[in-house]
Amino acid sequence: MIQQQAFFEALLSADQPPPAGLTTWNGSDPTSRFAVYRNNVMASLIEALADTYPVTQELVGELFFCAMARLYIIKEPPGSRVLAYYGASFPNFMEHFPPAASVPYLADVARLEMLRVCAYHAADCAELSAEAIAQILVDADVLPELLVGFHPSVRLLRSQFAVVSLWAAHQGIAEISTIAPDVPENALIIRDHLDVEVMRLNAGDGDFIADLLQGTSLGSAAEQAGLAYPGFDLSSVLSLLIRAHAISSMKMPMKKSMRTNP
Repeated sequence: MIQQQAFFEALLSADQPPPAGLTTWNGSDPTSRFAVYRNNVMASLIEALADTYPVTQELVGELFFCAMARLYIIKEPPGSRVLAYYGASFPNFMEHFPPAASVPYLADVARLEMLRVCAYHAADCAELSAEAIAQILVDADVLPELLVGFHPSVRLLRSQFAVVSLWAAHQGIAEISTIAPDVPENALIIRDHLDVEVMRLNAGDGDFIADLLQGTSLGSAAEQAGLAYPGFDLSSVLSLLIRAHAISSMKMPMKKSMRTNP
């Protein structure tokens, strides 16, 4: 009987012969049949990565992307039959892939693309209505201690590169010739119904939302952002989150009473 591990290893390496004991139903040469199967498996996995990382592929070209993806697949083959999240570690691979060093922003653009996939497949959750949020925020006594809960699809990427602008240029939203890749940008990713939106944030708003995502109270997060960024505007960033339907709850810590339903 052919051992599964031997079959698996031979499947991912063109340098290895077919596993011992391989036969075909019609007596044809198993070597050529296995080679076809091997090529089909590799091509399917490369295609799955290209579907997840279309902008990344455009940035380096199809030939370079396929060669890089092939090496990644050999190093980190799928661990599940579900391929929706396969390639989650691909950006880290790119970051340490010497031939890609001339495109330093490549890994962060790829991270943005994977976060879009994660947002798309995130669970559904009822949002907190703008009216309910307004009622909560008028209570100045509880405002500083509020903990903000986010829609499960919300993701945040803080990058030293212009990842949002680069991604937008490949959607026809921005003109790539006007983009300075080395300008840091923050990306807020959220799914609104079936559409995944990518929004560019300034540094202060990015730090503020990052603190909220980590469980920092509204007052503390706003205070830290205000100290670090004198132009920080709490009303503006809260309005953005409300418009994006990003807030699912606002509550007091230690199970203090606070209405969280719209």
